[in-house]
Amino acid sequence: MTADAAVELTPEELQAGLTAEQLRTLVGLVEYDASSDPFPVTAQDAVVFVVGNATQTAQFYQAVFGMELVAYSGPETGRRDRKAFVLRSGSCRFVIKGGVSPDSPLLDHHRRHGDGVVDLAMEVPDVDKCIAHARAQGATILEEPNDVSDEHGTVRRAAIAAYGETRHTLVDRSRYTGPYLPGYVARESTVVRPEGAPKRLFQALDHAVGNVELGRMDEWVSFYNRVMGFVNMAEFVGDDIATDYSALMSKVVASGNHRVKFPLNEPAVAKKKSQIDEYLEFYTGPGCQHMALATNDILTTVDVLRSRGVEFLSTPDSYYEDPELRERIGKVRVPIGELQSRGILVDRDEDGYLLQIFTKPIGDRPTVFYEFIERHGSLGFGKGNFKALFEAIEREQDRRGNL
Repeated sequence: MTADAAVELTPEELQAGLTAEQLRTLVGLVEYDASSDPFPVTAQDAVVFVVGNATQTAQFYQAVFGMELVAYSGPETGRRDRKAFVLRSGSCRFVIKGGVSPDSPLLDHHRRHGDGVVDLAMEVPDVDKCIAHARAQGATILEEPNDVSDEHGTVRRAAIAAYGETRHTLVDRSRYTGPYLPGYVARESTVVRPEGAPKRLFQALDHAVGNVELGRMDEWVSFYNRVMGFVNMAEFVGDDIATDYSALMSKVVASGNHRVKFPLNEPAVAKKKSQIDEYLEFYTGPGCQHMALATNDILTTVDVLRSRGVEFLSTPDSYYEDPELRERIGKVRVPIGELQSRGILVDRDEDGYLLQIFTKPIGDRPTVFYEFIERHGSLGFGKGNFKALFEAIEREQDRRGNL
């Protein structure tokens, strides 16, 4: 246990130099007793992507998002059909995979869905216990518990099915000291950072949002409650999450320690096509829509990303000039004018406030995008910003001809 709190840090968090107090601020980490949990989850292990060109995508995340390359697998390491790059920023790990041989199943997945998340892998202390509970609760087991080993030790893993073609790989790496998993070799970034560049632009994964079909949100909320013992954190329905043209419904589930948080969205009937409808159409089914990346300096993060070509959703000046907003949010750490010049949204709840901003879709299909979030006590998801955010998304949908 750490000295400053009854919270055990993961090796990734320790390696990133994070403390329990920082994690409380960054991602809303809470104290948690795993002894009575039938499916204890330690942390998010990795977000695994399949993309059309893993080599270039990995370069993008290094050069633009400031991530560090830490491991690699591919033809040079004996994996003939694919390449995979493991990237880190703080405690957040991305794995970028792409097909090499024409018959690689990764290419089949990419033809169906485009660039997207295939696996929201989780670190667990007992793979077998989790799988036994998941099986008893009716989950589909995609990979039975098994060991994989190399000169760095042994990893115990298994996998269960989630929405669409998304899976949750369960990983116990407590007996392993390698850079990622057996079959991967250590690899360092060759990207040269400009002098004065921040060490990293984000420190942790705050949450990962899943989009599911109309009428299936509650089914998947129940899945996470039953199978993984996740708790319900928030619910957004009706006018909370609607505009004049489109609507959706959302509920948030979280692991006991709140390290892993999954908002789940479904479309709602409205005059026009919602962002969820657009995602489901272009991803051809349910999937992970966006990842929220936690930063302790959102102004610098946005400035650097924008200078590197990242495009963010725009927010009209009227949002910042609204007297009700100014009264509701009170005093925040930076002047409203600084937020306005960057298009950063702000929201406050009973626990504190948060700052957030959303990128435009980062690929060819209007599917995957990112949120950057800076928390100051708030455990929420920016409920007060939903209307402004969705109107901004609708403007982009209209430009694409998909509203």
